[in-house]
Amino acid sequence: MIAAELKPRGPYSLRTSGRLASDATRVVVNGSYRAAIRVEGALEGVRAWQRPNGIVCIRAESEAGVEHVRYVLGLDDDHSEFLARFAADPLLGDAIRRLRGLRPVRTATVAHALLRAVSGQLILASRAREIERTIVRRATPALDGLHAAPTCADLARFSPAELRNLGLGARRGAALVRLCRSLELEKLKSLPTEAAARRLQRERGLGPWSVGVVCLQGLGRYEYGLARDLGLVKLAAALWGRHVEAEETDELLAPYVEWAGLASIYLLAGYHAGLVGLRDADRDPRRRQDRRVTPRRAA
Repeated sequence: MIAAELKPRGPYSLRTSGRLASDATRVVVNGSYRAAIRVEGALEGVRAWQRPNGIVCIRAESEAGVEHVRYVLGLDDDHSEFLARFAADPLLGDAIRRLRGLRPVRTATVAHALLRAVSGQLILASRAREIERTIVRRATPALDGLHAAPTCADLARFSPAELRNLGLGARRGAALVRLCRSLELEKLKSLPTEAAARRLQRERGLGPWSVGVVCLQGLGRYEYGLARDLGLVKLAAALWGRHVEAEETDELLAPYVEWAGLASIYLLAGYHAGLVGLRDADRDPRRRQDRRVTPRRAA
């Protein structure tokens, strides 16, 4: 058993980041993390927790377990620049002050992130998580009740019909199988974010939201986020006081440029926690257009 202590770069809270991060491969609760990982064909267990002084303690069976925790929790990815740059942002300011230690928890494989992306398209989040768990449990071996994260090879063994029987729609299942059979997804980590996103966007069945899930959770990149997420649609509707189409929410993320991915996480978390100011309607593209084209009345 290997014991390690890692100091996160920049503000980090495992308790805040781990909310809703549990899945078939891990349990994340009350500032602790437990997962099963696959190392050279064998399964190993790994545990981590965060002390009050911020240090993340790890117990693993190999160095691979330590590196797994470092990557999946994003301990080396300091987001202090994001916090400082948008501290006074009218939408994100309060969320940044209250949730400054928040970072997205990543999947152990890019294939798992792709599965999460196609499972979550156009359905309730609870149903999407159920489908994802079912497929992971069918695809990979388990250790102490937790399964290894699926690889391309694990998911490529399914047929679209088999995935349909597990709850995944036919078109989404076909897209997942096609990608896992034709592309080694882990190699996307070696590409710049724009190139990786363009490669994913060429695939039928993958839209902006799915690409954002893979970039954020599979590749660990902050440039692309959960574009057109239903939560962002609800937020925009509350901000602008009208019905909002999904593509209009691109306006919410545009001001955050290379931090748009992380901004989407803070917007959604802040909105659910009541920390996003609903008085700021200046980002409504229709209102800005109205102000440009409507002449002032004479005094």
